[in-house]
Amino acid sequence: MNLSKFHLLILFFFFYSNLSAQHPVKPFPQHVKYFTGVIKPNQLTAAQADNAVKSFYTQWKKRFIKHKAGADEDFVWFENKDKKQCVSEGQGYGMIIVALMAGHDPAAHEIYDNLYRYVKAHPTGKSRHLMAWAQYANGKSTDNTSATDGDMDIAYSLLLADKQWGSDGEVNYLEAAKAMINAIMQYEINHKTWTILLSDGVESESKDYFTTRSSDFMPSHFKAFKRVTNDSRWDKVIDAGYRLLSGMQAKYSPDAGLIPDFIVNLNKKPKPAPANFLESPYDGYYNYNACRDPWRLATDYLLTGDKRSKKMVDKINRWIRSTTHNDTYNLGAGYSLDGVDMKHRNFEALSFVAPFAVSAMVDVKNQAWLNKVWNYLVAFKLKDYDYYDNSIKLMDMIIVSGNYWEAR
Repeated sequence: MNLSKFHLLILFFFFYSNLSAQHPVKPFPQHVKYFTGVIKPNQLTAAQADNAVKSFYTQWKKRFIKHKAGADEDFVWFENKDKKQCVSEGQGYGMIIVALMAGHDPAAHEIYDNLYRYVKAHPTGKSRHLMAWAQYANGKSTDNTSATDGDMDIAYSLLLADKQWGSDGEVNYLEAAKAMINAIMQYEINHKTWTILLSDGVESESKDYFTTRSSDFMPSHFKAFKRVTNDSRWDKVIDAGYRLLSGMQAKYSPDAGLIPDFIVNLNKKPKPAPANFLESPYDGYYNYNACRDPWRLATDYLLTGDKRSKKMVDKINRWIRSTTHNDTYNLGAGYSLDGVDMKHRNFEALSFVAPFAVSAMVDVKNQAWLNKVWNYLVAFKLKDYDYYDNSIKLMDMIIVSGNYWEAR
């Protein structure tokens, strides 16, 4: 072989290798086989469900994925509420969504890397592996502390990215995920109670050191974190979380099975947070944080079959079907722990609706209800709702359609 042919062969090899690296290993749709007994909407075909996800993703991406001028960075737009352009919670949603939609979206890999570069450009003061929780429209972070739920979703998305595109390219997703997971364990987990801290800014002397946000409990994420790091402490976090949340159900919401936005007094006798403890008069209600609980909890059963998950969401499913009389038009936008609709909330909130679809999937008894919730959810138009409602809607549509796969 002459030298020129050899050089051409080498160039072809590197070109082909690079091309292969860009190709998603798990292109959308995946039609995942969830745990035995898990159901999906059966009033439509898998292709129809996939198309609904694709259509909504296209709209969501156009409105909420923004490019930072002069940099190879993208962010999930917070719509400048309170002058903020991005929050880490939304960045985490977006990174999971984009990784799962690769294959349908040919630009997914580039967008994902741009989203990750934005994360790296906004670290917290304690760790370069965690993301500052919010940035103003000028791109500067509001402060240098994190929001734990955002970091957890970003870390999980990196595991998805590793499985989707491999870690031999520009970003070593697996190593980045491990570093982030270790930082989460170090700075965002309470090592006395093994509960989840609100932020890396919470210190042992802070008033909210023994406080947690119920929707930060993401057991299926934690199981993936343990697998990749071999850190058995994640078992302690999982077990402590299930004990805490199931205990809250039993003591404070025996009929509805609801969990409050915030739980305090974790080192003594846990209880719902008092009014205005952190965010609103409804900090001790099933409100705009806890509305994600049915999704976060049920996903663990869908992926791993954890019976603790099913036991908890079965209570919620029985209550929501009873209180609405199996009519989705009776769904409320917030409840007391007794299961009573919050006053002055006479509107539809997709962030409450969508998680009930995910929780319904755990038992065939909910088939007709699941079908109704899906139909109700997909009928709402993106233009009528904000970043939070639309992002949770899309995330949960991906799960309910059978296209949410486990990052192993």
